[in-house]
Amino acid sequence: MGGRNSALLAESYSDWWSLAGVDALVGEEPAGWLVAPPANDAAAARPKRVPDAEPELPPLPVALQRQEVPEAAAPRGPVVFPDDWMAFQGWLATSDEVPGSQWDARRVLPAGEAGAPLMLLTALPEIDDQQDGTLFSGVAGKLLDAMLQAIGMARGDCYVASLAVTRPAGGRCDGAEAAELDRLLWHHLRLARPGRLLLIGSDIVRMAAATALPDARGKLLNINQDGSKLEAVAVAHPAMLLARPAQKAAAWDSLKLFNRGR
Repeated sequence: MGGRNSALLAESYSDWWSLAGVDALVGEEPAGWLVAPPANDAAAARPKRVPDAEPELPPLPVALQRQEVPEAAAPRGPVVFPDDWMAFQGWLATSDEVPGSQWDARRVLPAGEAGAPLMLLTALPEIDDQQDGTLFSGVAGKLLDAMLQAIGMARGDCYVASLAVTRPAGGRCDGAEAAELDRLLWHHLRLARPGRLLLIGSDIVRMAAATALPDARGKLLNINQDGSKLEAVAVAHPAMLLARPAQKAAAWDSLKLFNRGR
């Protein structure tokens, strides 16, 4: 009985292994268990397809192409101002190197001659001046003429100039532009050689006399010009005096200093 059970158990094991796919204890060829079997699909037998070359794209527009950064231009040296009076006047009228000339196409040029007994100097032309092409134009100019008459002068006796020949947007400048105008100020005064100087407006008072306009009221200012002293007084611009008549008294306190000893 035990032998029959053993035979049935062996047959059961054999049937189980047959169902599992094992039909021989030892194969005729040695098995390479670590060798990957070859692929059995047709696609693996075909050679791999070399991808087509990328299509050539059209060039980018110039605006989108990479641009080489241009080399920085060499810094320009200071502008050379003409030393001759007539050459200087022509330079103010035409040269692109005149400090401040880039602000507007309309230049307001000086009027008068070198060596005048009185020079009237402001920092910038007013908007009305640029429209008329003349400094101290309109109602402000009439007030200035009355102020000059009060000290026994006429505009025709004076040399009339603004430091800049055009007006910047907003009426202000700073930085390198202001530095170049400062150089131009002293060169202009040296060539003009006025007997005395009337500084008109707070900006030119600060540049030429290194003081605020209210602090200059009723004071005779000595401007150092090439080692000598140039007498000067300071007043508000006539346009400001028209807007604020209370400041006329301060202007008269300064102007009457020119009458001392006359």
